[in-house]
Amino acid sequence: MTLLGAGPCATGEAARRTGLSIDTLRYYERVGLVPAPARDRAGRRIYTDDDLAWIGMVGCLRRAGLGIADLREFRARLDDRAGAADLVAFLTAHRAELLERRSRLDAALAVLDEKIAHYGTG
Repeated sequence: MTLLGAGPCATGEAARRTGLSIDTLRYYERVGLVPAPARDRAGRRIYTDDDLAWIGMVGCLRRAGLGIADLREFRARLDDRAGAADLVAFLTAHRAELLERRSRLDAALAVLDEKIAHYGTG
């Protein structure tokens, strides 16, 4: 997946570069996670490298467990020029939640491994 360095692109190419569907790109735009991209003379969306970098970060934060509401809040804090400490606190809180979730998953995996070992020997 190549996000940057290839210059402006249309929606289909942006979807390919980001690994998202066209519908997801448009949804992110509609709910305010992604600023509306520029449009060409025919009205088609044109995504810049900056747009793609932001979309890539949104995707990363989604994979890290942030929901749409969380991402809207993050975006609003950036748009309001929140201080770095405020943004760090916001992200740190979500990191702690992710670590807790990982801990619960590790415990569940340990139980599954134990059951696999137990039933695999019988």
